[in-house]
Order: sequence, then structure tokens, then C-alpha cells
Amino acid sequence: VLGQAPGVTEVAAGRPFNAGSGTRLFQWLAQAGIEESWFRATQYMTSVTKCFPGKARTGKAGSGGGDRVPSRAEQRLCRPFLEAELRLVNPEVILPVGRLAIEVFYPDKPPLEQIIGSQKQQDGRWIIPLPHPSGASRWHQSLENRQRIEAAIRLIAGHVQRLFR
Repeated sequence: VLGQAPGVTEVAAGRPFNAGSGTRLFQWLAQAGIEESWFRATQYMTSVTKCFPGKARTGKAGSGGGDRVPSRAEQRLCRPFLEAELRLVNPEVILPVGRLAIEVFYPDKPPLEQIIGSQKQQDGRWIIPLPHPSGASRWHQSLENRQRIEAAIRLIAGHVQRLFR
């Protein structure tokens, strides 16, 4: 799993997807037949940037005051570490979670509606994008987008069956 950046609760707990986003992510993975404790013990989770970027500024239109999106400079600074992780771990399947992580594999930035529920092979790896599971996100609340997520979950379940059963 490739996320955006550690959040404040992830830093405090020392584990990725520890808060509300993790709850929803692991609900999705459970639908694919993946148990959270097994996943955390056996699978690799990382992020595009390696440090908590800080809180977003409040008061701007559209800003909920959540975690700040890492800047392009921060992403570039951390990219060699991400590339080294991918070489070392050499995963067969990557689940980029959220727009920032998805852009690592889809630099042309297609709309989420075009890619959630699909997969592609890149450098011998299967890439199955998921939207950010944040409770603040409204993307996964529409019926059409929930159907796209369900299609992604079916793809993940197929890989789980192939790789682990």
C-alpha cells in the first residue's frame, strides 16, 4: 500500500493508516478477504513522503484544516527513498491510495472516475488505485464511485487468491 504521507496519529502510533482513513481502508480490504492483522504483519505499507507535512492552513476556501498535502519539492526529496523501497520490496501488486500516491503511477493525472476499479501492469507490477479513504472525502460517497471501489476490491481479491491461496 502506498499512501500520501504519515498523519499526526500515524507518527504518534508508529504505524501507517492508523486513524479513520485506516479504518475505511481496512474495511475495503476486508471485503477483498484480507484481515487487517495479517496484512499489517505480512505486507508492506509506505508513503510518497516520509514525514508528517503538518496541518493545512485554515480559513481558505476548500480548506478543512486537515493534514497539508506535501509540496512537489517534498515529494521530489523523498522520491529516491520511495524508489529504493520499491526495488527492495519488489511487490507484485501496489495499491496507491489517494490522488498523490496514484500520481506516482499515473503522472498524466486522469480523473479518479477513469481509473478507480481498473488495474494496469507497470514494470512487472499490478497497480490497483484506490481513492483516499478519508472521512473528509466526498468522492467515495456517490453510488457510482462506490461501485468503482467495489470493482477495485474485486481486482484486489483476485490477486489475493492468486498470490496467497
